[in-house]
Amino acid sequence: MHSYTDTARPGGIRATFRRGEAWLDAKGKWAWIAFMVLGFVINPLVGLAILAYLIWGKQMFARSCGQRRTHDTGWSRPRMMQATGNHAFDSYKAEALRRLEEEQEAFESFLQRLRTSKDKTEFDSFMEERARTATATAEPPVEAKPEAGARPGEY
Repeated sequence: MHSYTDTARPGGIRATFRRGEAWLDAKGKWAWIAFMVLGFVINPLVGLAILAYLIWGKQMFARSCGQRRTHDTGWSRPRMMQATGNHAFDSYKAEALRRLEEEQEAFESFLQRLRTSKDKTEFDSFMEERARTATATAEPPVEAKPEAGARPGEY
């Protein structure tokens, strides 16, 4: 039986990078920018690697680096329905959201009716034009009678 103690930190190099990333995230976007500038000062390739990581990791375009790991950062449905503790405001908010949803449904149905009527109008005009061209090609051409007093070849 062997007994030994593990004095190394668990996780290896990946855990070290994750801890460094978490530390920079806690400091904010400016810490990442300073880290990138420092990378460019040390070696331009290191700075480019950090810049690529920022762009591909979507850290540069996040509102703040600390928020990029949270699941619900936007105004999603669950966040809108969370209670604030103020009953008057919560009831007002619920009523306003209900009213807005009804208005949205009414507007979407209006848009659907508008699209349908536009499609119907376009289809009707297409059918009328098609009927006109069909009747124009079906009728034999009528020869024009020469006007009295007109010479042949004149209009």
